[in-house]
Amino acid sequence: MTVHVLILCTHNSARSVLSEGMLKHLARKAGRDVQAHSAGSAPSGRINPFAIEALRNAGIDTSAYRSKSWDEFTTPDAPPLSIVITVCDSAAAEACPVFFGGTGQPVKVHWGYPDPSNAEGGDEGKRRAFELTRQAIGYKMLQLLALPLESMPRDALQQALLAIAKS
Repeated sequence: MTVHVLILCTHNSARSVLSEGMLKHLARKAGRDVQAHSAGSAPSGRINPFAIEALRNAGIDTSAYRSKSWDEFTTPDAPPLSIVITVCDSAAAEACPVFFGGTGQPVKVHWGYPDPSNAEGGDEGKRRAFELTRQAIGYKMLQLLALPLESMPRDALQQALLAIAKS
């Protein structure tokens, strides 16, 4: 049974895209039946070029990636979501999406990351921030993939995801 994970951020242009890419990549490498998706509450319509660059530098094909609305995941033909993760950094007073999908009751958790698009130091500073964010996200995704997602009771999964949020 495929475990579908939706990663949300406001604009679906940076952190959620990095998360989708890392989870897909790591799940494939681990032979796990986990499918990552990303979306935003107010998608920008474009993916930040530094996010694309960071993923490509990690060997991840980004050719099919696009910025999309979370509305795509509330339709009857949307994949059945098991987990919804928000990755916007609420400490920066950014509006963080809340999922109200009609695809069941996925476990929801917040894993906040500062927006690497706001990094100082020009293009090199942004490249460094995107790469560090990609690495931090990858670390949490490895922890997620270490869980027996297909067989965990909902409450245990929620607790495990909250523990990962604190790591």
